[in-house]
Amino acid sequence: MASKTHSVNGPEIVDNSCGDPQAENAPLSPHKNGDVTATTITSSSSGGCRCTCFSDCMGDCRSFCHDVADMASQVDCSGCLKKSCTCENFTNKFPIVKWLPKYRCPEFQGDMIAGFTVGLTVIPQGLAYAQVAGLSPEYGLYSAFMGCFIYMIFGTSKDITLGPTAIMSLMTASFAASPIHDDPENPTLAIVLCLLSGCVQLLMGMLSLGFLVDFIPYPCINAFTCAAAITIGFGQVKSLLGLENISREFMHQVYDTFKHIPDTKIYDFIIGLVSLILLYILKRVKNIKWSNNDVSCGLQVVRKTLWILGTARNALIVVSASVMAGVLDMYGHADNITLTGNVTAGLPPFRFPNFTLDFVQPDGNHTILSPLQVMGEIGPGIIIVPLMGIVESIAIGNSFARANNYKIQPNQELIAIGASNILSSFVGAYPVTGSFSRTAVNSQSGVKTPAGGLWTGALVILSLAFLTEYFKFVPDAALAAVIMMAVWDMVNFQLLRKLWRIKRIDIMPWMVTFILSFVFGVEWGIIAGVFFSLLLLLYPWSRPEIKAFTEGDTFKSHLIPRSVMVVELAQGLRFPGIEYVREKIMEAAFSADTPRSLVFDVTHMANIDYSTVQGLTQMKEDIEHHNILLVFAGFQESVLQAMLAANLKNFKYTEDVESAIRLVLDETGCEEDPRQSLLASGSRPSLREQCADDKKLAESAAEV
Repeated sequence: MASKTHSVNGPEIVDNSCGDPQAENAPLSPHKNGDVTATTITSSSSGGCRCTCFSDCMGDCRSFCHDVADMASQVDCSGCLKKSCTCENFTNKFPIVKWLPKYRCPEFQGDMIAGFTVGLTVIPQGLAYAQVAGLSPEYGLYSAFMGCFIYMIFGTSKDITLGPTAIMSLMTASFAASPIHDDPENPTLAIVLCLLSGCVQLLMGMLSLGFLVDFIPYPCINAFTCAAAITIGFGQVKSLLGLENISREFMHQVYDTFKHIPDTKIYDFIIGLVSLILLYILKRVKNIKWSNNDVSCGLQVVRKTLWILGTARNALIVVSASVMAGVLDMYGHADNITLTGNVTAGLPPFRFPNFTLDFVQPDGNHTILSPLQVMGEIGPGIIIVPLMGIVESIAIGNSFARANNYKIQPNQELIAIGASNILSSFVGAYPVTGSFSRTAVNSQSGVKTPAGGLWTGALVILSLAFLTEYFKFVPDAALAAVIMMAVWDMVNFQLLRKLWRIKRIDIMPWMVTFILSFVFGVEWGIIAGVFFSLLLLLYPWSRPEIKAFTEGDTFKSHLIPRSVMVVELAQGLRFPGIEYVREKIMEAAFSADTPRSLVFDVTHMANIDYSTVQGLTQMKEDIEHHNILLVFAGFQESVLQAMLAANLKNFKYTEDVESAIRLVLDETGCEEDPRQSLLASGSRPSLREQCADDKKLAESAAEV
């Protein structure tokens, strides 16, 4: 195959048309290109600039602008609008249009049962998760209904149910804790965080940026989830034992909890322990797999009853504990139990979140935080919280979509979650996302469409309207038991064993995330873990694998001659690794007594950037400065075009390594290397002799 040698010497472009009468009267030549008209300005000017005054140039520019405006008015954008405004795009953005016309009685029945079942789960969880977020219990319920309604319109998963979760509650407590010393449950920052999280998620969905969550590796997510579950679970020990004055930071929290164990309230401990045991038993009952389904009607009723009790176990335990607390209150023993206390009655007002905070500090100074200062208090949570919400929800959606044989649209899910958070902030909610436990309940209850969220949201609204006066009797110990059982399944260390068997280096980001989550907080633990994972991801780009083939080696069934060295780039090349590749190739070029010609196999380079082009150019110049021939082999078309655009001198390239070796032998077989007298002694063969022998060897190999 004939080799190709390319050399580009770019001409110097000089504009001499300014003020030239011929240039001013140059015709406009229209050329049709599809539906858009392109115009080329031609000039026959050959002399210098003969501009006599500034007004002549300005008049010329005004004339040109009028011509451009006329052309712009002729551009037809109807084709773009027709492609965008299609029925398919509309239904993709509003998935409710797809399933609502097919909605019938079976779907209605399944959604109603599943919706009420999830509602019985989310009400006690909402009360409990609000305490994890550092807010009053009612804010957990404010966060539990709006997302259900919005996701019904925009969501693509029939199983996902949005609302407060353990992870989002902990992240809210970390990034949006109240700065007011006398009002630690002030919700201003949490509500602003909900709005900003929704804006970020909605923007990512509209720009199809869902792929960004793929940069958060699973080991980091698993470590973060385990650390968050342990942090949340241990944080409930104080409520389970009735302890007070316990720090919120994990390391101090552990110390304070063990220090105050002698102050345990026996009634709280008994209620919490009994609630934990009953929750565990009811969970096991719910998960019983009956082997024989051909049983009597009475036994089927018993099985169904056990399943319902197990599914509604959270509500059952909270109601039972509340009744017990109410009885004790009637007999004057309520002081022995730590209760939730008064909960704001009624529905929250629908209003835009307040972005300012006005309070008095302990030293008496009056402080007003502006919107920018409020966002500054939240800090990196504006990015981390929405990303973690996306990761949690999409992971849940994909899991249940595979189990139930349907697909979700990740970017549309971002739009659904973002819109849910934005509108939820108008009713005083903190950030919400998909809940794994409630989604599992929703799926097992036989939900048919996203309309199940309608019944869940309605039940939460009814509880806010009519039951808030009874929530004050809910014991904190019972809510602590609900949270501890909810996060129990989130602790999973099985991944460590798999990582040890598959790739041990992946244990490092897991350990970084897990350990730092306890030392500095879960928010900084996940940041450090992702940063460390990105370093592991980028390291191969900075140190790409290079293989050198010399005399006697076989490269893709080709025997390498003595005077040639083939260097193979085993992966793509980007600018972080160009300096390393350059050093290694230069080292390989001068590793022998007699200089070798180099064939650089770049078959695996699928893309190239400007810095890489510059690095390859510099490498080529350095090698040729020492009179060593460099030939590139195997360029892909896009990479080759970029190299050609750089106007390299004496740029030699071939389509494959075999052609490159032949080109090297042809180029070096007739001329003596000037460095030969310095590098070769009388006993060593000259470069001419090496090339002659290598030609014969290559011809013999070709014949074979």
